[in-house]
Amino acid sequence: MTPDGVSVAVLAAHATAVDLCLLDPAPDGSLTERRVPLDGPSFGVWHAHVPGVRPGQRYGFRTHGVWDPAAGLRHNPAKLLVDPYARGLVGRVDLDGAVSGGAPDEPFGHADPLDSAPHVPHSVVVDVDGLRARTPDPRANRPYVPWRDTVVYEAHVRGLTMLHPHVPEDLRGTYAALAHPAVVGHLTSLGVTAIELLPVHAKSDEPHLVTKGLTNYWGYNTLGFFAPEPSYATRAAQDAGPGAVLDEVRSAVHALHEAGIEVLLDVVYNHTCEGGVDGPHLSWRGLDSTGYYRHDGNVPAQLVDTTGTGNTLDFRRPRVVQFALDSLRYWADVVGVDGFRFDLAVTLGRGSDGFDADHPFLVGLQADPALANLKLVAEPWDVGPGGWRTGQFPAPLAEWNDRFRDAARQFWLADVARLQRGGPDPGHDGVRDLATRLAGSADLFGHGDPPLARGPVASVNFVTAHDGFTLRDLVTYDHKHNEANGEEGRDGSGDNRSWNHGIEGPGNAGDTATARVAALRARSVRNLLATLLLSAGTPMLTAGDELGRTQGGNNNAYCQDDATSWVDWDLAPWQRELLDSTRALLALRREHPALTVDAFYRGTPLPGDAPSQPDLAWYDAAGEPFTHDDWHDPEARTLQMMRRTPVAGSSHVLVVLNGALSPMEVALAGRGNTDRRWRRVWGSTSGTRAMVEHPDREPGERVLLDALAVVVYLAAPRG
Repeated sequence: MTPDGVSVAVLAAHATAVDLCLLDPAPDGSLTERRVPLDGPSFGVWHAHVPGVRPGQRYGFRTHGVWDPAAGLRHNPAKLLVDPYARGLVGRVDLDGAVSGGAPDEPFGHADPLDSAPHVPHSVVVDVDGLRARTPDPRANRPYVPWRDTVVYEAHVRGLTMLHPHVPEDLRGTYAALAHPAVVGHLTSLGVTAIELLPVHAKSDEPHLVTKGLTNYWGYNTLGFFAPEPSYATRAAQDAGPGAVLDEVRSAVHALHEAGIEVLLDVVYNHTCEGGVDGPHLSWRGLDSTGYYRHDGNVPAQLVDTTGTGNTLDFRRPRVVQFALDSLRYWADVVGVDGFRFDLAVTLGRGSDGFDADHPFLVGLQADPALANLKLVAEPWDVGPGGWRTGQFPAPLAEWNDRFRDAARQFWLADVARLQRGGPDPGHDGVRDLATRLAGSADLFGHGDPPLARGPVASVNFVTAHDGFTLRDLVTYDHKHNEANGEEGRDGSGDNRSWNHGIEGPGNAGDTATARVAALRARSVRNLLATLLLSAGTPMLTAGDELGRTQGGNNNAYCQDDATSWVDWDLAPWQRELLDSTRALLALRREHPALTVDAFYRGTPLPGDAPSQPDLAWYDAAGEPFTHDDWHDPEARTLQMMRRTPVAGSSHVLVVLNGALSPMEVALAGRGNTDRRWRRVWGSTSGTRAMVEHPDREPGERVLLDALAVVVYLAAPRG
């Protein structure tokens, strides 16, 4: 905005003319429209200064030019287009209206002449500078939590608070609810340092979901990369307009910062909500389809799809790279968020010859001063050729570590299920892969120049995420149960590495067998939590896992905006015990520096220590160092991990894991590596800090370790 109006610019490189359309709704629902021809193009950009335009003004664009879908050109002035840089949107896409650019069911046919303006969202002018001048700046109180101390909590704005009994009903499911003391109190008492929000960019629902009466609950279907999703705002903010919605988002971020909690956004720059060639004609498709979207170069021009959604934004194009970086800077500078998780990030680094770690977009992330010191996290895969790239992104990006997820599930669930059933050994590697993940996945994240520079914190460790089973469902179902999605079970992953512990589903309340299975399931959950929260790296919890949330076996609840996906805060006693267990594990992590390292272990002595005292050491059940043969024994199921740190006065940590089906006598590790005594502080059989006193033990003393259990010991300095 300018003091007397607005300056307008929009990319439409192949258009012959572009109109700015100023819209004013009448009381009867009709629209009056004033069209302002733009000047240009200047390097593909159309522009003008328009006096008299004030905050709250609705607008859009119409493009004139060639309609030749076979060549990728889709200019149709009958279609009102959303500004890709709009700071606010009002209205929803009416898929029953005239929102297709071409004739219905003819994506390569003639242009559709029906006006789409009544059926599409409208861009809205927002006085961003005025809002910033009047309200607290969420950048001013950023916590800047070091990576080594970071604990990420992945949550959905609606799902986290829709059922919270202490949040007022008019706030539930909103940005404002995130800042409510009951929600903030839960996060801080848990030990969370960063909340990672599923997409909050303005979105639209896919046509196939609308047909089924469903919605895109997760939000990975973006319509506005600069505009907050208005439906997540309170009714009062929605009624007041996009400026109030933006204010609510900024206020929530500021309040979370006050509590020491960072805010990360899950962002989806790899595709848009316009789908394939038969999808709606809403913005980029009508402005410059060949400039924004990746095409295959054939005639007719087909969209390249490395995202599974029908389209892919073309990051070979400088304007697309600029667009994404401009959006990131806006959310960092205006909203004050602390970082981003990039959905299907391999697509963002695809050049003409595939993924490139030196891609201009990735270089931009590293070099942009506006993004310096923010947390940047890649989902290191997409669905295109060569799409799995875990460990191959450049610093300072961290990455979701799917190998951690798979190793933890394999060891504690899939392998145990096989042992229980007496099945053949499928060739898994005992404890070797799990130990690599516990130590920070140097095999994945230790490469680079110089080597080991990224450290274990580059590994965002997780056992569950929004996509897949919840932690409770991992131990309750062998198979996905996605019937409510209306796709006859075809959707969702079939590789879950889950284990129902002998009963598919929750079982019959009060049944003896069900009670026995429930106890074993609770132990398995605690084993997985301990593996996650005691490993080197950056742990990520999925909202509700600490409470035993279930989705009834649905492992792809992207379209379930109901109790299936919402966090249920009405807790049974076992769920309260699980919450206590999670708090206890996170307290151990927070209090003991050996559990929060930001450099890879080297297996060498710390400064001033004897040669026999490495920073990380592995032992078998007899308390002897692991040998080469031990590491390659597929039947090895017991492991002791001893960790030391150079921090003065800190404790050594010993994590003992027994993945066998029977109890195991274990000689506690550390002979020759420490002169301290071990004190048991946590065990997965009970799940909280030691409720009974356990005698201190000398290294080499024998203890009986329960079947399928994790026990944690600390050794404080003597004296």
